Amino acid sequence: MISIYLDDQRTPIEPPSENSKWAIARNYEDFVSLVEDVGLGNIEIISFDHDLDRSATVHYLEYVRKNYEIDYSKIEKQTGLDAVKWLISHSTNTGQPIPKCYVHSANPIGSGNMMGLINLYLKNCKRPENCIRVRWDYEINGKIFRK
Repeated sequence: MISIYLDDQRTPIEPPSENSKWAIARNYEDFVSLVEDVGLGNIEIISFDHDLDRSATVHYLEYVRKNYEIDYSKIEKQTGLDAVKWLISHSTNTGQPIPKCYVHSANPIGSGNMMGLINLYLKNCKRPENCIRVRWDYEINGKIFRK
């Protein structure tokens, strides 16, 4: 089993569980390829970041923090929300359930959007609505950040 950590900058320090190790996806395309290559049945956990490129981060800092909403037309590349939408579509099309999902994004509006969509999907599948926001210990360019 593997677990997927979708994030453009952070790299988790420790494995998510005793049964799994992290596979890192740095963008939407890497995420889709990884899920398709590995298969949903071989994924234990997915942890999502929302802002997957500089335009999303700048949009968060300059607009979202002041207005409490995201204008997705201002973001140049796919976000973690796009990855969540694809995951749900892929699960529906293949008939395989999605694995346990977490959100580790620092963007609270983006986090809420992703958790809300995942939990709504789980509710419709009559599964527990258990997608929550978490913090993993991580590093960026050799600098370590702990919970």
